[in-house]
Amino acid sequence: MNDTLPTDIAAILRKLNELLQRGANDEAVQYAAAARRQFPVAAELVRLHGVALLRAGRTREATVALNRAAELAPDNVELQCNLASLALADGKAGAAIERLQRALAKSPGHPAILQALGMAFMSTGQHVQARDALALAVKNLPQHPFIRLNLAAAELELGRLAEAEVQVREALQQAPSSDVAHAMLGHVLHLQRRPQEAAAALLEAGRLAPNNAQHLFQAALMLDEIGDLAGANNALTGALARNPDSLPVMSQLLFLRRRLCLWQGIDALSERVTQAVMQGESGAHPFPLLAEETDAATQLRCAKAYAGLIEQQAVAFRQQLGFRHTLPLPDTPIRVGMLADGFHGGAVGQHIVALIEALADSDLDIHLFATTPDDGGAVRHRLSAAATLHDVSALNRPQLATLIHGTAIEILFDLNGYRGRGNAELMALRTAPVQVSWLGYTGSSGAPWIDYLLTDAMTLPTALREHASEKVVRLPRCSQPNDPTRVLATPPSRHACGLPERGTVFACFSVTHAVNAAVFARCMLILQQVPDSVLWLLTGPADTAVRMRQAAQALDVAPERLVFMPDLPYADYLACYAHVDLYLDTLPINGRATASDALWAGCPVLTRTGDTIAGRSVTSMLHQFGLPELITADSVTFIGMATALGNDPEALATLRRHITQQRDQNPLFDMRGFANDFRHAVRTISTRYRIGRPPTDVDL
Repeated sequence: MNDTLPTDIAAILRKLNELLQRGANDEAVQYAAAARRQFPVAAELVRLHGVALLRAGRTREATVALNRAAELAPDNVELQCNLASLALADGKAGAAIERLQRALAKSPGHPAILQALGMAFMSTGQHVQARDALALAVKNLPQHPFIRLNLAAAELELGRLAEAEVQVREALQQAPSSDVAHAMLGHVLHLQRRPQEAAAALLEAGRLAPNNAQHLFQAALMLDEIGDLAGANNALTGALARNPDSLPVMSQLLFLRRRLCLWQGIDALSERVTQAVMQGESGAHPFPLLAEETDAATQLRCAKAYAGLIEQQAVAFRQQLGFRHTLPLPDTPIRVGMLADGFHGGAVGQHIVALIEALADSDLDIHLFATTPDDGGAVRHRLSAAATLHDVSALNRPQLATLIHGTAIEILFDLNGYRGRGNAELMALRTAPVQVSWLGYTGSSGAPWIDYLLTDAMTLPTALREHASEKVVRLPRCSQPNDPTRVLATPPSRHACGLPERGTVFACFSVTHAVNAAVFARCMLILQQVPDSVLWLLTGPADTAVRMRQAAQALDVAPERLVFMPDLPYADYLACYAHVDLYLDTLPINGRATASDALWAGCPVLTRTGDTIAGRSVTSMLHQFGLPELITADSVTFIGMATALGNDPEALATLRRHITQQRDQNPLFDMRGFANDFRHAVRTISTRYRIGRPPTDVDL
């Protein structure tokens, strides 16, 4: 290559910079190496050689080159920043900061050094120092948009969302075509709970960077949050076209299409996701996988891989926070924390509120950390009256972690897991000495930061024990609390519900991603064998009702035999069960909340026992209620039982009378008994912690 090299060092440096700018790193390495034989003491050439080696992943050689450049030009600012970056990449943040501070002493106020110093401080969690360094860099070089974006990132870490937005918008004024700036704006707006604007910003970022799948992926999440599932589907489809092998995109698209009942081609997508998980790839979200026909081992593998990614990010931050957990004094009350986005009228709030009230006069000191704002509803009011409720919806993760740790929580229950606004990133910071997964996510977390899984022997039998990474605490009853204070409104007429005046009414009020094509086909077979029967479903998102009616027609069932219930206030929805003859449960995900609602309203529930935790919770419920005859083992038995009952109105009426008579005395709705068992579990966990014993399996 020597023969082709220019004799002018300036021309060589121009060529080398051009190679680096277009990412031709390997070519740049070869070119620089040849040029150094001609110009061995040209400091800038040696530095660029080091940069090329670093970008090519040859860290050790890059270190040698950059140190040699430093010998040749000890006061070169860019070189000092390169060496600091190298130290950061090597996990030596302290050395990087010291180097940059020495360089700053020689060149006070230099924007490049301040920028690098700010990023070094960010990597160590010193966000105030980072903000100050980056703010000074912006002051000294106000026309540099990317320093502003880094300053915005520091402001975000400090919870100063408005200040972060100001910096991002200034950066966009200077660089309106920057996809990175638009994406950062989307992130800032999302943290301010402005998802619609966030989605627009991210879509613009995706337009500006036509090869970037991540912008569209993030936009899809925002569109999903505001309920625009059709838009989210388009964004995810576009993201997958840009990156066909992205497991996170495939996983999210699969889940979204299940929710939209877009069943055509979904089996192939499911197979791709499942195979990728089984082959050890990471990035698939564990919650959507629960809806797939997988086994417990695959679900745990997925959860472990996902938790592993979060753990990698959490390790350094956990060290920066430096939380220490002091053992409580003997005989002090056990301080229990519960973290959830559902402390309102949703399913979690509806099911847990009576338990919190039952524990209000116990020796447990319960603190609820609500990550969503007060909705002004009755459930939130009841929870606030029965326990110490912290509205943490405005806090960022470090602030929330510090609050929970400062509250001296001894046992922290994660009621979300990977469901909804997942708490995994927060739980990974180890804000409490003992952490328990319960209720929200029906599977094992696979996470090293979760010590216990609270469950029961029917939901997690011995045969499935090996597929839970946590130590298992099994309650002596169904581990889902079932509120016995639920109030039913006056039932509307059948006509008002859109139901025929005669005929058996089957219902399945599960969310649409649980009503997959196989579940739907089973329901259609049942309708075919029960004359004049109808299937009552929830009105799902977008055009799911249209698609379900089309699917029914394709299976030789008249579309009008599907009836859809709109979104109703909880008491009115419960009242509708007066017209349901038999509730049909789903698999592989059981309808836990809806099955409990049905039983409380006196409606019989038919389930099929699955092979995973997510498919066994209604079996646990019916077992405790004393209705084993409504638990089936396979699809054939499920269809046969539903058909037989659907054609036997007297048998259905007898079941309804039995459930109604038993309900108030049944252990499934015995909240005092549940509260005692829950207290026993908490005391057992606390005792082991306080005497210095590690977590262990507990069967109560």
